[in-house]
Amino acid sequence: MTSFIALIGAAAAFVSLASYAQPQSTDPTTYPNRTLAQAPLTSAQYPNRPIRLIVPFPAGGGTDIVARTVGAKLTDAWGQQIIIDNRGGAGGTIATDTAAKAAPDGYTLLFGTPGGLVINPLLNSKLPYDPVRDFAPITLLALNPQLLAVHPTLPASTVKELIALAKARPGKLNYASVGEGSPNHLAMELFKSMTATEMVHVAYKGAAPAVTELLGGQVQLMFNPMPPLLPHVKSGRLRALAVGSTQRSSAVPDVPTVAEAGVPGYEYVTWYALFAPAKTPPDVIRVINTSVAGVLGNAEIAQRLSSQGAEPRASTPGQLATLMQDDYKRLGKVIRSAGIKGD
Repeated sequence: MTSFIALIGAAAAFVSLASYAQPQSTDPTTYPNRTLAQAPLTSAQYPNRPIRLIVPFPAGGGTDIVARTVGAKLTDAWGQQIIIDNRGGAGGTIATDTAAKAAPDGYTLLFGTPGGLVINPLLNSKLPYDPVRDFAPITLLALNPQLLAVHPTLPASTVKELIALAKARPGKLNYASVGEGSPNHLAMELFKSMTATEMVHVAYKGAAPAVTELLGGQVQLMFNPMPPLLPHVKSGRLRALAVGSTQRSSAVPDVPTVAEAGVPGYEYVTWYALFAPAKTPPDVIRVINTSVAGVLGNAEIAQRLSSQGAEPRASTPGQLATLMQDDYKRLGKVIRSAGIKGD
């Protein structure tokens, strides 16, 4: 399986950012490789007014925290306010559609995630937006490893013990997710397929009720981004077995990766990234990309993101497009194999 982290660092041939302005196929696998154009700026005064950053989840969650952390530093760098516009609902569809229909002038940006830009298009062919045609990738912001956590009463202290238990009790273990086709649902379905185990999916309407049920023992385990789980892992109310990334997380350095814990080749990492409406001027894209790279290189920001379990990662627009292409192919296989259907 292609490594997300290696993908971001890999060298590749990219075409001009000017190609963003042209309509593309509705299949993200047709993204061309792209890089930042080196043409002179034509919007030297950008930004000269506040910028709206649309976030596809409610205020207070892990995604919102990362968006506000990066947005605050961009406000400092530009002297213009970044206004966070939380548009939760429909797995990111509402926020993504709002951003797609905004003016392509650089003053409305999308805080993008795989949910709205990769998974929803795989599950729903009738979305009101096209993830390729309607957006210009700007930069990756961070990788967000999934944490595999279990209720402490479950007699499994390692991934190998969990696999053995699941095989001894097929269909008896319940795992939580934040919804059908959600990233943590797909993370567990990938785990099941690679370990030949059978566990029952229980979908909740958000991380809060899913984690509450896990804490209460109504479900026995779940994959989830770290922020909602870490306090309970540290207090002993949950047990962390592994992280889904190819490298250990600095937030939980003693927790092994799923691959090293007994499932070679396993990887499931979500991401945060910035996108603009299609046809946003290439010079504006370049200004944003350069500024974000500077913010992510700040030690204070790196520490804040790491404390949320996120790993800062800047990229070129082309590398971000390639990451989406890889996700589209890989997650498409998981969805088809698990028989997951959209609404």
